[in-house]
Amino acid sequence: MTAYLTAMAISAGIYSLLALGANLTWGMAGMINLGLAGFFAVGGYATALLTKAGFAIPLGVAAGAMAAAVTGAGVALLTARLRADYLAIVTLGFSESVRIAAANEVWLTNGSDGIAGIPGPWRGTLTPQQFNLLFLAIVIAVLIATFAVLQRLCHSPFGRVLRAIRDDEDVAAVAGKHVLAFKVKAFAIGAAVLGLAGALYAHETSYIAPDIFAPLLTLNIILALVAGGVGNNAGAILGAVLIVVLLEGTRFIAPFLPFLAPAQIAAFRELLVSGLLLVILRVLPEGIIPERIPVGERK
Repeated sequence: MTAYLTAMAISAGIYSLLALGANLTWGMAGMINLGLAGFFAVGGYATALLTKAGFAIPLGVAAGAMAAAVTGAGVALLTARLRADYLAIVTLGFSESVRIAAANEVWLTNGSDGIAGIPGPWRGTLTPQQFNLLFLAIVIAVLIATFAVLQRLCHSPFGRVLRAIRDDEDVAAVAGKHVLAFKVKAFAIGAAVLGLAGALYAHETSYIAPDIFAPLLTLNIILALVAGGVGNNAGAILGAVLIVVLLEGTRFIAPFLPFLAPAQIAAFRELLVSGLLLVILRVLPEGIIPERIPVGERK
């Protein structure tokens, strides 16, 4: 039971990083990014390829975040003129392109078989339980550091400009702000956090494959952000933890549904999670922890 709870906590930490990355681009800058799984995959594959080639794990993780950041900047430049639903569609297409490329470029990613044997910190010298506890500590440390940086960014002049662009980018441009530059920076930083989460996931599981990066992952993170509170970093983390608890907690309903097939039980679990989230949003339409603009920044 301890091993299961530890694995669940690691998943919650990785989901929290994904939610923080999504919150920067959507919650703060107003850019709807449905390509979360794609940037997650870029970070995972980058660190997997490098560390399998003999590079140190910290270098691989940093390279995964950097590769995702560069990719995010490129996507932001290509979609700079797009807004709202158009941006969402293009980023979703980007995510699927990454997944399909990973499934077909066998020479690089080993195709649909995935990459196995990705090294983890002291995996060979620690027992599985010790490794999980160590990795949980690493994920928590990374999550705290990322949260602190993003909170600092949120309350900085950079964060205030992003919120101004979110509310009305034409007004921000008239005020003399280079909207495109701020959008690219926000997308790159958000993608870096997503890539960081992907790199940690790869080293935790020691295996990645294209099927892991399906659109459902992006949907879960968007649900987490909406439930927790769009624009609030603490809300993003709370929403991510809530999603993991709901997804994992509903596994235990299977013994009470013997008349349903496994596929039907899986569908019922998704329906149950969706229903619970709808209840939360009905009671708290702005999320559990809604965004609060500091008094000095209000009009």
